[in-house]
Formats: sequence, structure tokens, C-alpha cells
Amino acid sequence: MKFCSYNIQYGIGKDDQVNFNRIVAEIGTPDVICLQEVERFLPETGMGDQVAEISARFPAYHWVYGPGVDVDADVIEPNGHVLHRRRQFGNMLLSRSPILSSRNHVLPKHGLLDAFSLQRSLLEGVINTPSGPLRVFSTHFSHCSPQERNDQAQALLDIIRHGPAQGGSWSGSNASSHWTDSGNPPPMPHQAIVMGDFNMTPLDAEYDVLVGPWDVAHGRLSKLDNLVDAWDFSKSGSFEQPTCTERAQGNRPVRSVRLDYAFVTPELAPKIMSMSVDVDAQGSDHEPIFVELDL
Repeated sequence: MKFCSYNIQYGIGKDDQVNFNRIVAEIGTPDVICLQEVERFLPETGMGDQVAEISARFPAYHWVYGPGVDVDADVIEPNGHVLHRRRQFGNMLLSRSPILSSRNHVLPKHGLLDAFSLQRSLLEGVINTPSGPLRVFSTHFSHCSPQERNDQAQALLDIIRHGPAQGGSWSGSNASSHWTDSGNPPPMPHQAIVMGDFNMTPLDAEYDVLVGPWDVAHGRLSKLDNLVDAWDFSKSGSFEQPTCTERAQGNRPVRSVRLDYAFVTPELAPKIMSMSVDVDAQGSDHEPIFVELDL
């Protein structure tokens, strides 16, 4: 199965033009798509519903959306009726297979005084694969605070670790017939793939929180409940392959860095076939990443 992750920067490309058709072409037709920075009803991007625009361009896919930011954008019409809209910023998940269940997790946020800070979230969907059910996560970590990212990394690991014990959307043999009439409880498997923009490099401390610390003599000291960086197991390219071209800010020049990742639970590591970055993509300041798993 082929998975794609793409921070689409609200549809704004390297030429500062909004072009969703270009983004769709760069994504192609993978089995699962994880998107970040998908907006709804923001004046800065024309008050459009980007979730509707994207889903319309993938008519053969099931989808869910999970905002981190969710604030009022209602309009009172002349007749006094409310035109209901929510100004939202978050993650999207699209799948050729049905998304059996979904949860949107709000990640820890620090109230920073000077730097601009956004509420971040982690969107989870459970899909069926030929090897059984799989949890897929699309996420976007903080861009400005290493400590905030550290807390978000810990929260992500906790969600993955505790999910199976919590069960699916409903569980228990005594569930009411109102729910069991809809079939068996949706599964909540342990095996998972997490994709998104983590706003960190492999040299940052929060990276080690997710995958375990690096020891010069013994390599990566991962625990069984850590995640595995798919790039390390794919052996299909440079460890330092950049995924984002950041613009100059203040005294910082333009730089290309690796910020986007695919992490998997350890049992999936042997199933990683390849990983790649579309370095020619123009649809965003990030480039889409692709990983193939033998499922």
C-alpha cells in the first residue's frame, strides 16, 4: 500500500498562487493521503471551504477532517438567520478503503507571550488493509516551541500506546442494541503509521522522544513502545533528504530542511518497502512524502 503525506500550506505554492489542481496532481493516486494545513473559511485564503474543494477532487476516496483551530465564522443574514460557518485549521485523511472510525485528538499547547502559537491536533483513522486493521494518523506539530513539540510527541506516544486498551468507538459485550445493530465494534489495533509535518529535524531532542535516543556505540536505543522512522528502514535515500524550503526570516537565510516524516509502530518496520520525496513539487512550501508498506 502506498501512503502520502503533504503539508499543503492552504493551497499556496512556491509561486504564491493557490492551485489545488496542482496539489492533486503532485499527490497522484496513493491508497492513503494525509494532509496538513487544510483551512475552512479564512479571509486570508478567500473564505473557501478547502475540505470541500479537496474531497471533490478525490471522488473515489473516503475522508475525515480534524481541526485544531475551530472558531466562529458565522454570518448574520439580513433576515436574522445565521449562516453557520466555522473558521478551522487542521488535518485531513483520505483513503481508498473505508475509514471505519475516526478520532480527532487535541495536542498540548503552550500559551506563548511573543511568538504566534496555534492549537495543533492529531487526526486518527482506522482502515482495513490486506494484513488487517491499521491506525493512520495525520498530524502537525508546533512550529515555534521545542518544549511544546516535546509535549506533543509524548502525547502522540500515549495515544498510540493506550488506544487498544481503550477499545474502539464503542466496546463491551453489554453495549446497547442501538449500537450493536450497526455491526461489530470498530477495531482499535496497535499497529499504526503516523505521517505529517513535525516541525523538527532528526537532530532535535523531540525526535529522540519518538524514536529513542542515539548512542554512538550502539545506534538507536529504541524501546518496543517507541516509533520507527520509515526512512531508516527504507534504505531508499539520504537520511537528510529535505522536505521543506523555508523562506528567510529575520537573520535566518532560506534553508531546506527535513520536517515531514512517516513513523510506524515497530511491528510494521519489516514491511517498509520504500520512501521518497517529490523534490520537484511546487504546490506548497513543503514537498509531499511517500512510503510504501507491504500490507
